[in-house]
Amino acid sequence: MDLSFTLRFRPPNPPLSRRKLESPVIHPLKRVLPNFHRPDINPNAKPFPMSSRTHQSTVVTAKLNKPIDGVSEELNLIASQNLDHAPARRRVRSAFAQVQQELDHPLFKMTPPGKTYEWYERNSRGSEIFCKRWIPEPGVRMKGAVFFCHGYGDTCTFFFEGIANRIVASGYGVYALDHPGFGLSEGLHGYIPSFDELADNVIEQYTKIKGRPELRGLPCFLLGQSMGGAVALKVHLKEPRAWDGIILVAPMCRIAEDVQPPAPVLKVLILLSKVMPKAKLLPQKDLAALCFRDLKKGKMADYNVICYNDQMRLKTAVELLNATKDIEKQVEKVSSPLLILHGAADKVTDPLVSQFLYQKASSKDKTLKLYEGAYHSILEGEPDTKIFAVFDDIIAWLDSRCSAK
Repeated sequence: MDLSFTLRFRPPNPPLSRRKLESPVIHPLKRVLPNFHRPDINPNAKPFPMSSRTHQSTVVTAKLNKPIDGVSEELNLIASQNLDHAPARRRVRSAFAQVQQELDHPLFKMTPPGKTYEWYERNSRGSEIFCKRWIPEPGVRMKGAVFFCHGYGDTCTFFFEGIANRIVASGYGVYALDHPGFGLSEGLHGYIPSFDELADNVIEQYTKIKGRPELRGLPCFLLGQSMGGAVALKVHLKEPRAWDGIILVAPMCRIAEDVQPPAPVLKVLILLSKVMPKAKLLPQKDLAALCFRDLKKGKMADYNVICYNDQMRLKTAVELLNATKDIEKQVEKVSSPLLILHGAADKVTDPLVSQFLYQKASSKDKTLKLYEGAYHSILEGEPDTKIFAVFDDIIAWLDSRCSAK
């Protein structure tokens, strides 16, 4: 029995109490802020050559990760390369492509229902941005298009490949990109010098894509997951009329005061981020146990070899905090048709914050669905039946808004 429940727009309910909104949910930024230390250097690590174009040094030491179960020593050695820059990430992704497709996960089991294209687009800042699209087979009428914004450390490949295929199977085109500094796009791995620049890059690239002939006259929707939810909201706030709707999956859109770092720690963090913005001084714990309720699926996250799972960079942490503060100040300006999906047991991004967004947004068409017992990764880490239920909710919401066009 599906215990999820739905909230739709209706006359205002009594507001959530301040105490409830500031529940002590463990947020990834809170988790890493209190302790500062320099990362350990592995004396047995092997040097990895870097291009002079992207870094002044000629070699950099790679820190070996824990071995990935079920793959050869050769693939583990490839996975242990330093991934600070895009060429290495692209080589590693290519080496693991076949292994990933053979994982025992529902997102990898279905036959791709359409055609897939990958390319690189140079943005106005001169960076190569990895882009990808999935479209139905020729002759299948597209109902609309979904444009994806991935979360912190993630990529629009790996798990999202299966997510895209399921959406395409329902008659939609899917378009995605890797943010600068993540996945296969250029930029220092895990480094966000400006959250606004992430949003501006999304606007720039997706504006180009929306001009493609196959999308002429079709409704277009943003899909943001975790940090990508914050990106999607920033995009909407910058261009309120550019999209026909927004789908937010476990969005990072407000950090409660009681899970923010203490004011003195925050001041130190901001100061250090100006002196050494790229430094990885914030210890990052493994969040897989908090993201994946299905432990077997959680182990598969190790195969997402180009995700950023190292210590958070100082400037990145400050940008994430500032972005959520900015969104909170403008939350009442959110006016797009809105579907918010969140695991009720999420300990990474607070489901109460999704309720806050639902209540405060000025959208006339808004729906919140909370999934009882579900963790953060509701599209990847839940039991199969729950994953399929979330997909059904997404497709039903899209269908109801595209049929009216």
